[in-house]
Amino acid sequence: MKSIPAPSVNPENKPFFDAAGKGKLLLKFCNDCKRFHHYPRALCPRCFSGKTEWREAKGTGAVYTYSVLRAVADPYCIAYVTLDEGVTILTNIVDTDLDKVRVGMKVKAVFKPAEDGAAVPMFAPA
Repeated sequence: MKSIPAPSVNPENKPFFDAAGKGKLLLKFCNDCKRFHHYPRALCPRCFSGKTEWREAKGTGAVYTYSVLRAVADPYCIAYVTLDEGVTILTNIVDTDLDKVRVGMKVKAVFKPAEDGAAVPMFAPA
């Protein structure tokens, strides 16, 4: 597997990466419109409420779309995964034969170490 660059951690996404280090996937939830959102931010991107909080996600979902990059020394798969909570996130599909990745494939969160040792959520077949 190719090396994973260290994530760009800032005050808004630090809880996300801290939880990943403990094997947990967190999402932001808006207490006004009652919906999850991702990428982490203080204001809800739908209703602009500041009443958001972190909630633990199930860590399961399905591949929405993907692309396998083979013209590199170490091929890899990037994908959008729609989580069971309804949000779609950009991620990598790992721990599988890249020829077996399909739209609709059920996946679960796994946590891989980045170059700096931080854990980065990715997804593997469920």
